[in-house]
Amino acid sequence: MPWVECRVMDVLRRRRRLRANLPCSFWFLLLFAAGGLVLFVHLQDLSEMVQQQVPGVKFSGATKQTSEELCAQFSEAQRARQDQRSLEETLTSPIPPMQFPAFAATPGSREQEPSSPRLTQRHRKLLKTSPVVRSPNMSTPVSSSSTSRTSHRTWARLSHVQEARQRLMKEVCAKYKSNISRTITPHHVSRIYVEDKYKLLYCEVPKAGCSNWKRVLMVLAGLASSASEINHDAVHYGNHIKRLDSFDRQGITQRLETYTKVLFVREPLERLVSAFRDKFESPNSYYHPVFGKAIISKYRANASRAALRTGSGVTFQEFMQYLLDVHRPVGMDIHWEPVHQLCSPCLLSYDFIGKFETMEQEANVLLERTGAPRNLTFPRFKDRNPGAERTSTGLMQRYVAQLSAAERQRAYDFYYMDYLMFNYSKPFQDLY
Repeated sequence: MPWVECRVMDVLRRRRRLRANLPCSFWFLLLFAAGGLVLFVHLQDLSEMVQQQVPGVKFSGATKQTSEELCAQFSEAQRARQDQRSLEETLTSPIPPMQFPAFAATPGSREQEPSSPRLTQRHRKLLKTSPVVRSPNMSTPVSSSSTSRTSHRTWARLSHVQEARQRLMKEVCAKYKSNISRTITPHHVSRIYVEDKYKLLYCEVPKAGCSNWKRVLMVLAGLASSASEINHDAVHYGNHIKRLDSFDRQGITQRLETYTKVLFVREPLERLVSAFRDKFESPNSYYHPVFGKAIISKYRANASRAALRTGSGVTFQEFMQYLLDVHRPVGMDIHWEPVHQLCSPCLLSYDFIGKFETMEQEANVLLERTGAPRNLTFPRFKDRNPGAERTSTGLMQRYVAQLSAAERQRAYDFYYMDYLMFNYSKPFQDLY
């Protein structure tokens, strides 16, 4: 009996415990259901918000995403909007001088490029003010944040190369031109062309793309709609572009201080050979009678009457004898005058120093940076004798190899400042 009573009492206690716990379970289930309902409503609102902010992200009943995934997408959408606003600000920011980048030289340029770039304070400033690089075939700017970040890195690298060129030029000028006059005369700016609308000053360096640069300036000035429609005579004899020395002293000074000064250079002996081939190996009504007759008369033994009469047939060795002679029978010509004398870089401090070897790339970047029309790109065609072989490194070396070792050294010495100032390596190993 005592055992039966104990069992009955135990059953009664369990029933009382169950009745006591029933309200707790009920409230727990109720709270759980309410929390699920709130979470469902929150997820629906968040889903609609992300769909509005990020087009292309769709939600359906078959697609289940966690709240962490939704929040991550929402944060990415915010970053995308911030990147877009930053891009729009850079595209409208002003571009001061001295911040034009330049392309790294190709292997054919023989340029001794500087070491790997470092992000200086100036580079960081450039990153904030530079627009996205746009290729000539692109009609709209690139807007993705990843492409924008890549473009900024590219601009920093290109800016480093340009700054290195300018720094080297200034160092060479400080070392070798310390006694140069600081007074700018009309003679110093006589080879500089002016484009007032786009605030460009371009120093003409013959045989370094100057004909096509003049075509570009004429298009910028509104004198033609396309560079391809401007012929050779209009470029060189039309007098359509203003020279800087045509302005008064105040006009010269004001433009030098506020316009972007541009200089494009070329490997010196390659430029020389190009000039010789153009002026003496092809028919020419000026250089044959003026320079050719004088060169043949002084440097050719037993010259024929026909050669003395026409001045045609000057050889490269005879031309080099004339060039290296301190008592030349005729004066210097701009087509083979050294660039450091032609454009006075130590006095004028150019903002952009481009290379002929990478001219198309660098010129197009420069045009884009100055706000030129998008359909204007640097011309690629050869100005004169389009069927003739272009003067290359190999062709230049074949011509210069005709000279003796002493003559090659003297030719290198003649252009030594250009080699040094614009960072071109020696064209022959036996030069010192």
